[in-house]
Formats: sequence, structure tokens, C-alpha cells
Amino acid sequence: MRSPSHQLQYPSHIIVTMSQTPTAEELAAAHATIYAAGIAMRRAVVGPAHVERSLANASEFSMPIQDLVTEACWGQIWTRPGLDRKIRSFINMAMLCALNRSPELALHVRGAVANGATEDEIREVLLQVAVYCGMPAGLEGTKVADRVLGEIRKENGQKETEKHKG
Repeated sequence: MRSPSHQLQYPSHIIVTMSQTPTAEELAAAHATIYAAGIAMRRAVVGPAHVERSLANASEFSMPIQDLVTEACWGQIWTRPGLDRKIRSFINMAMLCALNRSPELALHVRGAVANGATEDEIREVLLQVAVYCGMPAGLEGTKVADRVLGEIRKENGQKETEKHKG
């Protein structure tokens, strides 16, 4: 059992003990800092147009989930130093494919390309999903990725035969 003064595992410049309660102002500043890092990462990975569209289309009811996604996913997880962005993209693609979340998978395929992933690497992630999570998941994920990769090639002025290779 942790003692009340146990030091949590945060960077050395952040010292927090379980006996300290942050003030409302300190919490607001912390949230603002994490949100700012998250919105920057979110824009870098999925593109500013998608982020702005997601925020603009959010209702009063749905804005809190946009804030949570920006802060928790993008500000706390994607900014961690343990994995690079391309590896995080691979993990997200695999999970989203396994969960049959095609719209989010499409977004993260695009993000993976922005993070330096090649078509061959994306294909390998989806083949891995097919074997471990089921062929229907792998087939659907491959259809989604093929469509998105074709869109990216078209946007970049590439012919269908000029696939992005590593």
C-alpha cells in the first residue's frame, strides 16, 4: 500500500504527492497545457482540416468528448516519449481494425502516412490483424486502407501504379 506521501512517477520537474490537492487554478492550468499539446499533436497527425471540422461540428452535448479526446488521447498519450508517432499509428490502426471502427481506421491510416508509414507497413499491420483478430476484420480494414491510400495517391497526383513504398 502506498503511503500518503508516496511520490507518483512524473517527470522530475513535476512533484506531486497524494496528500496534495491542486487548486482549481492549478487544475485549469494543467488542463490547458495538456489540451494545447494535444491539439497540436492531433493537428499534426490527422490534419488541421479534420480537427477544425470535428470541433466545429461538435454540439454543446458532444464538445466534452472532443475535449477529452484532445486532452487524454492526443495530449497525454500521443505526446509520451516511449513510442514514436509511426508506431503509435500502427497500434491504433490494429486496434481500430480489430474493433471494426472503419471511419476512425480511415482517419488513422491517413495519420500513419503523415507519420511516415509506407503502404507496405500498413498492409503488414492489417495482415497481422487478420491472423490474430479474424479474417473479416482484416478484410474490412484492408478495404478501408486501400480506399484511403488511393485517395492520398490521387491527392498527391500519383497514378494508381505509383504506390508509396518504403
